[in-house]
Amino acid sequence: MKDTAPDQLPEGAEAALTPQAAELVLHRRGSTVWKVTTERGVFAVKAGRPVAAYFWTGLAPGREAAVLRQLSHEDIHDGKWAGGTWNAQPWHPGTSLYDLWAHHRTGERPPRPSFAEARACAAALAELHEQGWVHGDVQPAHLLLDGRGAALVDLSLATGGQVPPEVDFAYRGCLVHYEAPEIAQDVLEQGTATPTRASDVYALGASLMVSATGWRHVAYPDDASREEQRRAIVRTRHRPVTVAGPMGKLIEAMLRRDPADRPTSAEVRETLYRQG
Repeated sequence: MKDTAPDQLPEGAEAALTPQAAELVLHRRGSTVWKVTTERGVFAVKAGRPVAAYFWTGLAPGREAAVLRQLSHEDIHDGKWAGGTWNAQPWHPGTSLYDLWAHHRTGERPPRPSFAEARACAAALAELHEQGWVHGDVQPAHLLLDGRGAALVDLSLATGGQVPPEVDFAYRGCLVHYEAPEIAQDVLEQGTATPTRASDVYALGASLMVSATGWRHVAYPDDASREEQRRAIVRTRHRPVTVAGPMGKLIEAMLRRDPADRPTSAEVRETLYRQG
């Protein structure tokens, strides 16, 4: 697999979808995504490629396709291109949690974000957990909300079923800003970790916190290395949660250091139903 960025849709995706239009929507660090319009509907096409030490980014679209086929009956396609793997899946409309809550991050008063929107995010995670899966990469960009609820997207790191060995790889953590302390510690000590439902709940709490306040759950310099970020998460208590009211208390519970002390995703969902 060559470390080269695609300048157009992979040939296999072109053949599978027969696009009417394709719009480039993401191009960064080993991943390129297009919004593709076809006669059958709108699709997201992802092409992955290895970058620097992150060889797994080339396998991620193929791995995600294997996960998606076990979780839904949606129209999923995948294959290889010269630089890695690709997949095509139905497009999920919506606005990311971080963008949706931008108006709360003014700093003028403690934020009071929507219980309904937070509940939709918790419900999406709880549904995944109830299907026997762990997401492994919960972050605001992967929570897309529209008027009907929330979609939890980007399942390339999810665990819970069989994945073909040719596209599988060990879990080496996720975006560090949302890692639970136990995940950060295992990655520091072993290079890999095992994501859990409890670490997903922590990541959801960190996602709610940063989306509402603009503050990451743990303080470290913006230019800190990933190793420095993880050491801060392991050694430092999370920042005070300044979200007002019951949601702030719930986020505090989700960010407890001991995984056994955190509420489950179902409990988070039910708490938000009662409060909302």
